[in-house]
Amino acid sequence: MAKIRIHNMMFYGFHGIYEYEREQGQKFYVDVEMVTRDDKAELTDDPKDGVDTALVYTQVKDVVENKRFMLLQALAVHVNEQLLKAYPQIGEVTTCVRKPSVPISGPIDYVEVEATSKAK
Repeated sequence: MAKIRIHNMMFYGFHGIYEYEREQGQKFYVDVEMVTRDDKAELTDDPKDGVDTALVYTQVKDVVENKRFMLLQALAVHVNEQLLKAYPQIGEVTTCVRKPSVPISGPIDYVEVEATSKAK
């Protein structure tokens, strides 16, 4: 098995509990870690047995930029579901979403949510 990670992808999305967050939008930072089911890609060195990280980026971008969620947890799980559906060779996906501008009255860097989903 292999772990494939993409760190700190930045997208502009429209997610949040408050309506103004979903209307104005903001930057979101996303990390994805995928664990393969087996060693097939490592043994064959065939791209069809592996995970195309450029396509993963495109799929994550599509979810973050074209869908709207009130909760970051829902966003992260939706990303996981899309990747598990697209790549049967992935056994587990963990998505971490960071939101730097949150309506919290105090100094913070960001709010972060991490969700892990396993293939069925």
